[in-house]
Amino acid sequence: MQLFDTHCHLDFEAFDKDRGAVLKRAREAGIKRFMVPGVTRNQWDKLVPLASEYSCWYYALGLHPWFIDEHKDSDVEELERQLEKQQGQVRAVGEIGLDRTCPNFDKQYRLFIRQLELAKHFKLPVIIHHRKTLDRTHADIKKYGPENGVIHAFSGSHQQAMKFVEQGYKLGVGGVITYERAQKTRQAIKEVPIDSLVLETDSPDMPLSGYQGQRNEPSRVPLVLEALAKLRNTSEEELASQLWQNSVELFR
Repeated sequence: MQLFDTHCHLDFEAFDKDRGAVLKRAREAGIKRFMVPGVTRNQWDKLVPLASEYSCWYYALGLHPWFIDEHKDSDVEELERQLEKQQGQVRAVGEIGLDRTCPNFDKQYRLFIRQLELAKHFKLPVIIHHRKTLDRTHADIKKYGPENGVIHAFSGSHQQAMKFVEQGYKLGVGGVITYERAQKTRQAIKEVPIDSLVLETDSPDMPLSGYQGQRNEPSRVPLVLEALAKLRNTSEEELASQLWQNSVELFR
């Protein structure tokens, strides 16, 4: 099986001491490609050289709402310059989004819309973070965004899921579905079309059930696949083939 971790922050400091070993474990587990999203302007300077060092990495550039206090309006102008300069190398605009648990929501929103517009201009997919903002996010991508993207760590209802699917977006499926208590999300992921899903870990964050308190790694993608296969009552091999295709087509 070929697997694609469509959301992992392998450039983060948490992996500085053993990045090579982490990638080796992932490759041994069948993960052939990795999408590594950008989160701040300063972090792009570390991400881009690492991505050129590891041929199995894809990368995206974006301004994440968690770091809203670090972002400046001029960072969006720099993002535009980098997207122009690195055309053919940058595979998406992300990680971007809206988060009601973070401060400065007006600033978040201003940067979010500008980044959606840039993605649309450069014909790139977006990688979207959300927290308590799913409905607003849908309205915004419908009005300002590109034709496709991924809703990272989707955690909404079936009705909300289908709105994004009908918009042409994929839903990121990660460790959330390994928790029995996540019934709403598990039910939604069980029912949406399989061609609307991609696998992810959000490493080093969002540990799977049974791994709470530990650093997450891409090598655990097969455990997400196993949980998804059980939810949908289908074979892991059949799922893996479709999910690989979904991911490659999204970030082509």
